[in-house]
Amino acid sequence: MLPIDQTTIVPIFFIILRFKINSMSIYILGIESSCDDTSASIIKDNVLLSNVIAGQKVHQKFGGVVPELASRAHQQNIIPVVDTAIKEANITKNQISAIAYTRGPGLLGSLLVGSSFAKSFAMALNVPLVEIDHMQGHILAHFIQFPENIKKTPDFPFLCLTVSGGHTQISIVKNYFEMEIVGRTIDDAAGEAFDKSAKILGLPYPGGPLIDKYAVNGNPKAFKFSEAHISGLDYSFSGLKTSFLYFLRDRLKENPSFIEENLADLCASIQFAIVNSLIKKVVLASEKYQIKTIAVAGGVSANSAIRKALVDMGHNIGAEIFIPPFEFTTDNAAMIAIAGYFKYLNAEFSSQEIRPYTRQKISILKTESTPKSL
Repeated sequence: MLPIDQTTIVPIFFIILRFKINSMSIYILGIESSCDDTSASIIKDNVLLSNVIAGQKVHQKFGGVVPELASRAHQQNIIPVVDTAIKEANITKNQISAIAYTRGPGLLGSLLVGSSFAKSFAMALNVPLVEIDHMQGHILAHFIQFPENIKKTPDFPFLCLTVSGGHTQISIVKNYFEMEIVGRTIDDAAGEAFDKSAKILGLPYPGGPLIDKYAVNGNPKAFKFSEAHISGLDYSFSGLKTSFLYFLRDRLKENPSFIEENLADLCASIQFAIVNSLIKKVVLASEKYQIKTIAVAGGVSANSAIRKALVDMGHNIGAEIFIPPFEFTTDNAAMIAIAGYFKYLNAEFSSQEIRPYTRQKISILKTESTPKSL
């Protein structure tokens, strides 16, 4: 028998993997635990089979996410959530091809729960481990397909506006593995501006969806709030929050019932200011890079005013707009699973030694290796 050294084993591994990819369906288990939602999802190739999310109501009385409480809730939720996702997908754990998990950015304690479980489960099943950037997952959610129909997906390259409670950025998505951030907030995120404005109004957490709800019956031009004038494609929302706070402070001195009497108009006006700031930069990015395919992602993309403004913008500048289904706007594991699927096809796996990160420190999300043709 001829001796086999390490240089022989590695090519054999990829030959076996390529044969498996070409001859069998790929089942990816995705795990998301970056903040306060514990989620697990199964996709077969690029088709969604299950997507289970366990929320955490414990944070409502504190007006925001408490990291320690979030970590404890993730520990309680992760096993039943993963078990439910596997059962709803009607598969066994031994059919799982790889496990994808959110490495970051997010809350460290929450990320540790998800990453530790993913690493342990991958080791137990002897399957590859795939680490996913949370924001990259939001963008790739546009490529999730459903068993009952095949939907149109964005063509590369496209622009993606990603808006959430912790992030606001514009990226050029060149392919599944290369995304260049060309604009981002220099202070607060759009989602934080919504939630803080809601808190100023006395609305319960999470306040962003409530602003959207009350704004439906309000006049967006009733009150004007100062928007930041930042050059280039970057955003700033801290000044807008301050303007809103001081405006209400002065009006409440004159009329203590001002908020109650004008709630719908206040919500509509602050929402208009935030959405207008977002859309202006997207138009600039489209003009600068001559890209007419535009997508939106992230939790705040569930906002009805943002969705309408993007559709209107598409008509005005002749752009094709892609808006994700509501279930893929907030944090979910389906977006992690689909990102893991593309990385699996690229044989891009991670080691057990990789640690979570809390902040996105890079301006380019890039895979050095080129996608392999299968």
